[in-house]
Amino acid sequence: MQPTRPASMEGPPIWQRLLAVLAYLLPWSDGVPFGEALFSLVPALQWLVLPALPLMALQQQIPFGGFLLFLMLFLAVVRNARVPYFIRFNVLQAILIDIVLILLSLAFSVLLRPLGAGFALRTLSNTVFLATLLLVVFSVVQSIRGREADIPTVSEAVRMQLY
Repeated sequence: MQPTRPASMEGPPIWQRLLAVLAYLLPWSDGVPFGEALFSLVPALQWLVLPALPLMALQQQIPFGGFLLFLMLFLAVVRNARVPYFIRFNVLQAILIDIVLILLSLAFSVLLRPLGAGFALRTLSNTVFLATLLLVVFSVVQSIRGREADIPTVSEAVRMQLY
């Protein structure tokens, strides 16, 4: 009779899980600005910003820092076949979520901000922030468990790119 491995030992090793978790700091750093109105209502939520601060500072200090980080992650991790699949999957998924957030940010600044910072804009912004928080928490928990965070459409697009 063979001993069974504990559930925590199945799947990718711990170091791969931790690197996968770090990938989700990218979309989180771009999702945080959507929560500004919510932070004024619930100041305790500002603690959620802490993990994203180093990445946000890097993106602000270096010209085109966000774009350079995207290129580095895409070329050095996603397109590198020597990097384990689990890490590549999570990095690409984080990049795709981040692209959606960047497009939403552009849409907000071009289409909605000129209309004023009314109730509707704050509500939409808070909704984007909470959706990002849920996506990031779900993805981080799944990565820690050693599983792919299956997000409809996004995960399918990731799998199509990686195969």
